[in-house]
Amino acid sequence: MKESYNDIIKIRRMVFADIARIAYDDVDLKKLGDETYRLIPGEKAQYRENVFRERAVIGERLRLALGLDARTAAETGPISEGIEEIDVDTRVYTPPLVSVIKIACEACPTRSVIVTDNCRKCLAHPCKNVCPKNAITIEKRGAVIDQVKCIKCGRCKNECPYHAIVEYDRPCSASCGVKAIGSDYLGRAEIDDSKCVACGNCIQECPFGAISDKSEIYQLIKTIKSGKKVYAIIAPSFAGQFGALTTPEQVFAGIRQLGIQEVIEVGLGADITTLNEANEFIETVPEKEPFMGTSCCYSWKLMVAKNFPEINDYISESSTPMVYSSHYIKKNHPDCKVVFIGPCISKKLEALQEHVKDYVDFVITFEELMGMFVAKGIEPSEIEVEGKIEQASVTGRGYAVGGGVAHAVEARIHEINPDQNVRIECAEGLADCVKLIKLAKVGLKNGMLLEGMACNYGCIGGPGTVVTAARARKSVTDFSKESPFPSPSDNKNITPEKMPK
Repeated sequence: MKESYNDIIKIRRMVFADIARIAYDDVDLKKLGDETYRLIPGEKAQYRENVFRERAVIGERLRLALGLDARTAAETGPISEGIEEIDVDTRVYTPPLVSVIKIACEACPTRSVIVTDNCRKCLAHPCKNVCPKNAITIEKRGAVIDQVKCIKCGRCKNECPYHAIVEYDRPCSASCGVKAIGSDYLGRAEIDDSKCVACGNCIQECPFGAISDKSEIYQLIKTIKSGKKVYAIIAPSFAGQFGALTTPEQVFAGIRQLGIQEVIEVGLGADITTLNEANEFIETVPEKEPFMGTSCCYSWKLMVAKNFPEINDYISESSTPMVYSSHYIKKNHPDCKVVFIGPCISKKLEALQEHVKDYVDFVITFEELMGMFVAKGIEPSEIEVEGKIEQASVTGRGYAVGGGVAHAVEARIHEINPDQNVRIECAEGLADCVKLIKLAKVGLKNGMLLEGMACNYGCIGGPGTVVTAARARKSVTDFSKESPFPSPSDNKNITPEKMPK
């Protein structure tokens, strides 16, 4: 999406900035309906067929950004409906996290194989010859596929010498590696929450911007304004997200200008994860467990838990960098509130887990943080700063890029036992994660360290990022090299008295 879905990106960020402004300026939420006219002014439609539908869609987006449910046209009333429940300074969550905005969905056709006008009615008709279900006939205007018989195997598409046959699917469904997206009675997309692992790929891929997640920025800002001390922990993938000329130190300074007490690299928590997972692998594989999966990506962990519960115990018992970072802060500041800032929306679900909820109070994305910057008129690149951030190691910061977790653990294992042979395999994208764990289940990955990342390119490709993965990769790599600690074992911030249990 970040490469070409410009209008959708503009709308999303406009909504986040507006909700942040409303929170900072103490705007009466009963006047929320006025915001639809402010964001979509005039009579001429900019994005859809008419301005009335545009305002209806933006209204539901505002509701989701406040933490409320999106509604169908049949349910639509005042957009301020239910605001009493969310006008608070604590986290508010009612499932589902990810929703289809029904009035924005165009009910795209589901997966089909069709013949285009490029068909030449050739004498050889290889498409018909290779079809295993006799679904193709050659008629006056060319080949015709019987959609009832067609099994979407794609053989006809591959054989056509004129490339006259195409296969397509609705983008949201095609991007879902756990097949959680179906259709409702009007053909609109519908998410099966029992399958969904909140990876957010459907949000990125929908060309109509009809899928979104709930935000916590309003409640976070209310908490900041209440005078409570709020600490931020920011994921390693933040480097480069806020402009090519913005340094990591300026991003930290910008976050503090929002009213946040202090900022900590989640790379510090990543170092603790590395230390623990390396020891865990040495102690358990292969004597006690056939393989070990890394614990970093919560969508990967959810996918295994939901679809392969019999091997769920083979995912590392170590906590994620988010959890370790929040423990680190609350050990020294027990009365503070902690907000995780990252590229990932499934962290919003991880933060609700029983063993996490008392340590992580809010979760927002880089995109939502950008909305807060806009609302407060903060341009991080213009902030004068001194000094360098020295909280995480080279490999801890490298967690942001696909393969970074496994390679960090592998490097630490070799520090402990240089002679140990560690075979690793990494999967990016949920569909490939499913394939990897299926192979592991039948014993084809025994003795290995497996890394699963629900997003392509790893965390730098997450749904809450601001820039393209290619740009982010270079920034993360450069920032990693600036660390004074080559290994987590060198990190002077990790001391016995500061280490979380």
